[in-house]
Amino acid sequence: MKALVLTAYHRLEVLEVPEPVLRPEDVLIRVHCCGICGSDVHGLDGSTSRRRPPVIMGHEGAGVIVRLGSAVEGWTVGQPVTFDSTIWCGRCPPCRQGLWNLCDHRRVLGVSCEEYRQDGAFAEYVAVPQHILYRLPQGVSFEQAALVEPLAVAMHAVRQIPIQVGDRAVVVGTGMVGLLAVQVLRQAGCSRIWAVDVDAGRLELACQLGADEGFRPDQQDVPAEIRHRTNGRGADVVLEVAGVGPTVGLAVELVRKGGYISLVGNVLPEVPLALQKVVTRQVRLQGICASCGEYPACLEMIGQGRIRVDPLITAVAPLEEGPEWFARLYRREPGLLKVLLRP
Repeated sequence: MKALVLTAYHRLEVLEVPEPVLRPEDVLIRVHCCGICGSDVHGLDGSTSRRRPPVIMGHEGAGVIVRLGSAVEGWTVGQPVTFDSTIWCGRCPPCRQGLWNLCDHRRVLGVSCEEYRQDGAFAEYVAVPQHILYRLPQGVSFEQAALVEPLAVAMHAVRQIPIQVGDRAVVVGTGMVGLLAVQVLRQAGCSRIWAVDVDAGRLELACQLGADEGFRPDQQDVPAEIRHRTNGRGADVVLEVAGVGPTVGLAVELVRKGGYISLVGNVLPEVPLALQKVVTRQVRLQGICASCGEYPACLEMIGQGRIRVDPLITAVAPLEEGPEWFARLYRREPGLLKVLLRP
């Protein structure tokens, strides 16, 4: 089959590789499209140690079932599906508690690290276990379904904090997950939502998708702006979706006493933390890891038009153009959001 392979750091090649071998509980999916995630782009240069060559990246995919393993039940050839990015075992203590995203034997599609190698969906076919499959509702396209994974991350982040109707929220970082989080927060009943980013174009899009205002920390005193709009208290909820030191520090400055910070961004292994401000103001910090059971709700909300994903798709391109699009995303060309590749 044809696949886009990271053969060396900063080197992607479209190659002929063997089709995946099905285990008894696997299904083989003909991939119709797969999104380039920011984590894939970061994997290009080896800085994350999560994409060690050679590997087929890609975990935001959708397609059609073309073959069933011998033990597969309840699925048929020809069904349109999407799949979780996380492969979980279902047997370990976290899985038995329903915490599939924290599985002791967790594997992520398209990741090659010290512990394991799991090829992903930048290929004509991908094999996944049947328990991470989800049927596409009527009217949800393959392109829309390819954005369910980042939407599920945003929804998981919002679900982990006890949001009350009327709460005021800030989203720090308006990349893909941040823009989806704005919409999820609106659906959750937040009365005011502010977006923070240095990219004016993304802030404008955030406001089109549900944010009330956007602020640029390189041009404005964002904590002062938020205090002014909250009678000096700060935001009830802050979602930090960038994952670097300055934005984590900014989140602490923006949240009210007793408020919640949802830490979604995961770029650096360590960042400074204003410990005394967190402790003396009793700020709740909630780490977010992937998603856990949000896919059905996400698919339903896309199908109902309650979450808009089409404005986030920059381009749909053939797999052969993958190296070029990866390079453009790596260079951080302005105006690029989600690029989908078609094998």
